[in-house]
Amino acid sequence: MDKKTNPPRKNPLSFLGWHQTPLSEQDLMDFQYDQCRGMSIRTKITMLLTVALSVFAFASAAISYEVYMETAIAQNERLAAGIANLVVENVDAEKVDEFVDSKGTAEGYNDTLRKLYRIKNTSPLVEYLYVYRITEEGCQVVFDLDSPGMEATAPGEIIPFDNALGQYKHILLSGGKIPPVISNEEYGWLLTILSPIYDSKGICRGYAGIDISMTDIRIQARDFILKLSLVFVIIMVIILFVAFWMAKYNIILPINTMAHSAGIFAYNTDEELEKSLERISKLNIRTGDEVENLYRSFVKMTHDSVRYMTDIKNKNETIAKMQTALIMTLADMVERRDKNTGHHIRKTAAYVKIIADGMKESGIYEDILTDDFIHNMVESAPLHDVGKITIPDAILNKPGKLTEEEFDLMKSHAAAGGKIIGSLIDTVPDSDYLYEARNLATYHHERWDGTGYPSGLAGEDIPLSSRIMAVADVFDALISTRSYKKGFPYEKALAIIKAESGTHFDPQVVAAFFAVKDKILEVADEFSETED
Repeated sequence: MDKKTNPPRKNPLSFLGWHQTPLSEQDLMDFQYDQCRGMSIRTKITMLLTVALSVFAFASAAISYEVYMETAIAQNERLAAGIANLVVENVDAEKVDEFVDSKGTAEGYNDTLRKLYRIKNTSPLVEYLYVYRITEEGCQVVFDLDSPGMEATAPGEIIPFDNALGQYKHILLSGGKIPPVISNEEYGWLLTILSPIYDSKGICRGYAGIDISMTDIRIQARDFILKLSLVFVIIMVIILFVAFWMAKYNIILPINTMAHSAGIFAYNTDEELEKSLERISKLNIRTGDEVENLYRSFVKMTHDSVRYMTDIKNKNETIAKMQTALIMTLADMVERRDKNTGHHIRKTAAYVKIIADGMKESGIYEDILTDDFIHNMVESAPLHDVGKITIPDAILNKPGKLTEEEFDLMKSHAAAGGKIIGSLIDTVPDSDYLYEARNLATYHHERWDGTGYPSGLAGEDIPLSSRIMAVADVFDALISTRSYKKGFPYEKALAIIKAESGTHFDPQVVAAFFAVKDKILEVADEFSETED
């Protein structure tokens, strides 16, 4: 269809609508699978707006918290002062000395005490209510009401001044008034109001004290901030939604379209490349800003760069395939030379994976057995006997028992395998699994008790991959038929593996082996049927 008869759709809200040829639903879905190399524009916008709004919200919350606390403290000071004055009205100043001297047995003491309890119960914010007579030694109790978790102090007892009240000692002894006190000492974080109790002659006989918990005030402030935060979150969501909507059509979709179109160039035929180039040209991005400049430059350079990038990709793929093919060819060559092994490299690789997966599920060596480690170990398992390529056929396939000299030569395959793979690592240093292949080839005949070869390593000095391979290798050798022996029944082979735990094998690997024994035997049965 002619382009002139099918112009791009326009949106009345031009700053919100498409600024390019509208995309199909399939293209929009494909964007979900495109991964950015680093941080996406959407993420950057989110971070910028989130940081800005968070700073604003934090500053507002901090200011609001301070204002709320100041207001709440002022309100509670007035409340406490009112309750303290009510206490003053209900305590007979003329009898304060008598109440103290009698230790609470004087007439009228209990009636006053009941009134004070009623006053205290009028407000749940009151933590402590008491009446003190001030002396040089401290505060002498006249009335002290029980509080949750704190029994009242007996009348007549003296409570030493704490730091907060100690600074006002001279004022209290003279019967003067002191400002509200906020302290955090033995009895908790408290707002304290002390109101003097004067007798008919104007002499201060004591102080009515009200303590209000600052913790309760802070909890109220916290609840307020939580509600305020909820409002900020709602506002933030609205702002982010509007910003995303505007950025979507002006920045994100145009750039994602170019990025997605560039991804199409991962094809192998010239015809597909031409189609991709044509698709980029038809995008018609027209944001009128730097994004449009980027698009025009992108179209101009694509034709040359795509061929260059494709050529590099094809060469890399060819090299990678050659490396994998070479490694597997080495393993197959060794297996074909050794007529005794059958499908040994494939079976042991399967056993290694089963054991390693079982160990990981059980949490054994969990700091080592990562997914990458297991993958590299399984990939490299077929190379564990690559050193046998250096062993003469006469020894490798000898039907009878090897002489001592022949066995020494056979044992040399472990060190030889390590050297072979070491040379591969020098050639292909970025192939991670070759490092595990070297460990497997070199150390899979080491023993837990240190009597193995070629290095006589013991315990956890032996690489974990080699300890796992040792169990898999020996088990397969035990159950497999060779020209010089018949394969052992599973029960006998399992018994030998168990008996060698702690001497030949790592006990934890053996335990994991028996935990997945059924899966191991299933694999053995499958290959047994194939060999038959």
